[in-house]
Amino acid sequence: MIERDHPELSVRRQCELIGLNRSTLYYQPAGESAYNLELMRLIDRQYTKTPFYGWPRMTAYLRRVGHEVNPKRVRRLMGLMGLQAIHPKRRTSILAPGHKLYPYLLRGLKITRPCQVWSADITYVPLRSGFLYLVAILDWFSRYVLAWQLSNTLDGLFCRVALRQALEQGIPTIFNTDQGAQFTAVEFTSILEGAGIQISMDGRGRALDNVFVERLWRTIKYEHIYLMDYVSVPDLEAGLHGYFQFYNHERLHQSLGYRTPAEVHYA
Repeated sequence: MIERDHPELSVRRQCELIGLNRSTLYYQPAGESAYNLELMRLIDRQYTKTPFYGWPRMTAYLRRVGHEVNPKRVRRLMGLMGLQAIHPKRRTSILAPGHKLYPYLLRGLKITRPCQVWSADITYVPLRSGFLYLVAILDWFSRYVLAWQLSNTLDGLFCRVALRQALEQGIPTIFNTDQGAQFTAVEFTSILEGAGIQISMDGRGRALDNVFVERLWRTIKYEHIYLMDYVSVPDLEAGLHGYFQFYNHERLHQSLGYRTPAEVHYA
């Protein structure tokens, strides 16, 4: 898709024409052995169906489909993918130095307008020979995806890039995330506090506190990622760019009265 030795167009211009983030052109997908990648694809598909599966049930599932894996491997791979069962945990979160937790502000809150509540979350995205992480920022009222970014690491930079892109389009009253290190880091929360935004965080292990983003991940994976089986990072980025355009501006949502997110967000 991108020709590095194109006679007339620079790499930058080719990326601009197809809506590709130029930095992503140089990503190398995160690597594991071929067998671990196969296990991760199976885990991802099953978790998308049954997000209440922790590593014990996931181990049992993999064994039922013919993979004699030990629980230690499954636990490590699920940790690498950022997956945990959605039931409450007995232990409280152990924060990294300088990180802070915030209360969950959305319980019982009636969502009545765009930019009242935004949410962010990260998901694992499989490639034929590796994987990446995808972050998206979603408006709860309209289901509009304001920004998204890909990364081959969980270092948090790609989350801050997406946040800044989203804030160019408006300022929400409340911003909700899980308790992941990328979102509890002061580098992330200081951006929100500097904009006067209230910070809300899910209870530990409660993915359903961020239910609309969880629904978004299922939609993206079943309607696009699993069907396309991407090989390269540039193809994945270009494909997601096209899908998010479709999702925001063409895909009719039953919960929105068969309108598109863009129609509701900009009404």
